Amino acid sequence: MEALDIKLRKRIRHGRLLKAFIFLFLDLSLCSPSQTQGELPFMISDVTQVAGKSFDYIVVGGGTAGCPLAATLSEKFSVLLIERGGSPYSNPWVLEKRFYGFSLIQTDEFSSVAQDFTSTDGVRNSRGRVLGGSSAINGGFYSRASEDFIDKAGWDKELVKEAYTWVESKIVSIPELTPWQTVVEFGLLEAGFLPYNGYSLEHIEGTKIGGSIFDVWGIRHTSADLLKAANPENIVVILNATVKNIIFESNGNASQTTVKGISFIKSDGSTDQTYEAYLNQPKNCTSNGGDVILSAGALGSPQILLLSGIGHRKHLEDLDIPHVMNLKGVGKRMKDNPCIAVLVDTDPQNRQPEPPQVSGIAKDFKFIIEGGVIPTSFNATRMPIAAKIAFPVSEGELRLNSSDPRQNPSVKFNYLDDEKDLDACAEMVHLLERVARSHSVAFYLGVKHQSNLMTSTDEQRKFCKENVKTYYHYHGGCTVGSVVDSDYKVYGVTGLRVVDGSTFRESPGTNPMATLMMLGRYQGLKILRERDHISSSLPTQQNP
Repeated sequence: MEALDIKLRKRIRHGRLLKAFIFLFLDLSLCSPSQTQGELPFMISDVTQVAGKSFDYIVVGGGTAGCPLAATLSEKFSVLLIERGGSPYSNPWVLEKRFYGFSLIQTDEFSSVAQDFTSTDGVRNSRGRVLGGSSAINGGFYSRASEDFIDKAGWDKELVKEAYTWVESKIVSIPELTPWQTVVEFGLLEAGFLPYNGYSLEHIEGTKIGGSIFDVWGIRHTSADLLKAANPENIVVILNATVKNIIFESNGNASQTTVKGISFIKSDGSTDQTYEAYLNQPKNCTSNGGDVILSAGALGSPQILLLSGIGHRKHLEDLDIPHVMNLKGVGKRMKDNPCIAVLVDTDPQNRQPEPPQVSGIAKDFKFIIEGGVIPTSFNATRMPIAAKIAFPVSEGELRLNSSDPRQNPSVKFNYLDDEKDLDACAEMVHLLERVARSHSVAFYLGVKHQSNLMTSTDEQRKFCKENVKTYYHYHGGCTVGSVVDSDYKVYGVTGLRVVDGSTFRESPGTNPMATLMMLGRYQGLKILRERDHISSSLPTQQNP
């Protein structure tokens, strides 16, 4: 234990010296690349500029998966990316690490970058409402999916690696650990989260330092930055526009449902006027057309399908929504990873917020533990160490509350409803307490080490029931095999796909951000190759 304390002191001293050096010799205000962060030239907010126009692809949702997807498709095709929120580039609460968590504190009905919702379980949650999606409001911890997840998804491993690498080359940095993150690292090792893996982007058991979308200057690089790789001649990004529903062709063929375009409104609530944008039609009957691709997230994508008449017939009839396709899986299999957090500080203080940089992964990837400094107001923070169940059994359902797409749907996750989850949570609490009550944490806080842990399973289960929260990694609602096929095409509908976390049956890695970015790039590349293959297989037209 003495050797661990000596190492910890050295690591903390090293971190403080490094920070002192940086601030002594560098003028951050002059050198920081944040000065060059600017609006993308193809971003617009005037809905009339795209109303009535046609595109090869329409991507609904400029979030974690939607931005890399749209950027990739624009390499060869015209793309409309429609985002219900605004730009992240003028918002310091999004861009600067020192304001991490502030965007979750102050929210409003139509314009805040985070939109609050509370599940019917009574657990408060958030969803991104800004270009970049949840990558603009989260902790920025970047870690890939496990090999097992990729195997179960049936993805091409080489293409997955290529897509991850593409993302990482553009927005991922190696973090310099803060003193508190060093303490968390030592606390995890002390609690038995072994081996020590150092810096790694892979999802591996033990303690590791993950990648970060915050750069060395503390500037966040959201998935919106991946749009810088787009072909500016082929893409339009419309902001502050909310999709109302999908438009279908009226071709008189009851056995075939084909997408024509989208209907959308302004997000600010100033008017209910509806606008439309369309897909370009195939040049001939042998060529392949584009798609409307929903990338609106685990709440947004099933919500749009339901608003468009795709879902369980009875639910849609109750809301007087014309029924198009009886796809009962829409809104089903909603899951959220149950989270338990332990505060290691005794009172709120005004510390600088810190996102997690270190993660502990244990028990065959079943539990994931991290620590941070979280703002509870604009002048107060707390220091939680939090853990999540990676593979919850309990699942719930999403339903519509109204036909207004700007309103949150109703969602129930049924946290810890299954006894297996409750047993897992009790086991997780034991591990969590070992980290939170470690000698390393006690030494850093300057308090006496406490070894009085909860001992009975009943006590731990009760603690879980009373304190369960979200880890913000909810998923499902349009799962593969239920709503979409292995190519992410919606069953029974031509010209419609879903590419986002709503298709997941479990949350990948320590968190889904890296894999969602990868998925956008991956599916974009697959579509491009599919179109190339179809074009090359068509007979060449001979001149007379």
